[in-house]
Amino acid sequence: MKKTHIKTELPGPKARALLARDALVDSPSYPRDYPFVMSHGKGAEVWDVDGNRFLDFAAGIAVCSTGHSHPTVVQAIKDAADRFLHISSDYWHEGQVRLAERLNELSPVGVPAMSFFAQSGTESVEAALKLARYVTGRGRFIGFLGGFHGRTMGSLAFTSSKYTQQKGFFPAMPGVTHVPYPNNYRPLFDGADQGRAVLRYIEDVLFVHNVPAGEVAAILVEPIQGEGGYLVPPDGFLSGLRALCDRHGILLIFDEVQSGIGRTGKMFAAQHWGVAPDIVTLAKGLGSGMPIGMMVAKRSIMQKWARGAHGNTFGGNPLCCAAALATLDLVEREYCANAAKVGDYFMKKLRVLAQRHSVIGEIRGKGLMIGMELVTDQASKAPAKKLCDALITRAYHHGLILLSCGQSTVRFMPPLMIGEAQVDEAVGLLEDALIDALAGDRVSMGRGAAAG
Repeated sequence: MKKTHIKTELPGPKARALLARDALVDSPSYPRDYPFVMSHGKGAEVWDVDGNRFLDFAAGIAVCSTGHSHPTVVQAIKDAADRFLHISSDYWHEGQVRLAERLNELSPVGVPAMSFFAQSGTESVEAALKLARYVTGRGRFIGFLGGFHGRTMGSLAFTSSKYTQQKGFFPAMPGVTHVPYPNNYRPLFDGADQGRAVLRYIEDVLFVHNVPAGEVAAILVEPIQGEGGYLVPPDGFLSGLRALCDRHGILLIFDEVQSGIGRTGKMFAAQHWGVAPDIVTLAKGLGSGMPIGMMVAKRSIMQKWARGAHGNTFGGNPLCCAAALATLDLVEREYCANAAKVGDYFMKKLRVLAQRHSVIGEIRGKGLMIGMELVTDQASKAPAKKLCDALITRAYHHGLILLSCGQSTVRFMPPLMIGEAQVDEAVGLLEDALIDALAGDRVSMGRGAAAG
């Protein structure tokens, strides 16, 4: 049974008033899709300032892993705030040390690990790049087309999910060469195994004609590509990258900023394939909404850089560490398994939906990191970008918060505590929005876009 209710025209009067104020003082650079103005949230439900209830299947871009304002996380933050709000990384505190110990125990790199603390995903990636250059003495890197790693100048050099992210900012950090991310749905190379084809391209083409393997410090890759379309690589691709890196003395960096911390039904997405990197970057779901990032590396690597080589004023903030420790406990104890179980249920529901609508080309993902590819027709698999944009906006008008990725993929990344009943509700709202978008209902969409 649908519980979502929209009491006012969207955006409502309070939302429109706030949007008007915002237009005068906030940067216009934020990539906002529709005018949702949040008042408060609980679990997977959020309310706007006009009292309208929505299901949140974006979770702050996969950030609110335990749901909005989980009482355990909120209490941990309150307790930490009572003690002290900040101490710089020039000193020590229990929460930071304990969080580093927890990451070592979770073994994202397969051997004893050490952590560097930051406030975001892009800072975690920057730290990984600096560490790789420092310990290898090499200056080149390999990244993947469709990847998203952040917007600061080092991570931006790897980001290629949309050209608008780099437009106007050239030159970024030099030395990055991009190769295709394997996509069996839309293959670029001959052969059934696109993962193997990409590996051959790196080894037999790139390293032969353009990039000396001995000058490559690291390969940076998302185990499941996020902004590029929620692409799940073919089996054998990550292990092949691991072997390639080992042959050439190249460090392997996994960006798990979006895919990590239980999102895919395992603590780290790479664990689905049993592959361990040399360095892993984390953020988003790590703090349930608090701004924290971590770069975790093999101890043997992290120990190589010297005192003062890198630092961070706010890294290891006590409130953020407290939130992360509470989050990890909840995810490890309950929500990782829930993501696997409910994610499987969700995928089945979406595949049934795809049987009723030929514009749904592929359902892919793991756990609660799920993509629904929209196409103009099944034969050509041509991306249906306009339909995807319309669906995202129509979903908002039906009471469902969604975001897109890739060229025409609707991505589902709800809080990891989501239940099957809320999935049922969301799928019903999704189908209503899809029917509207297919019918070309642009009336309320136009109002929302103009108001935003």
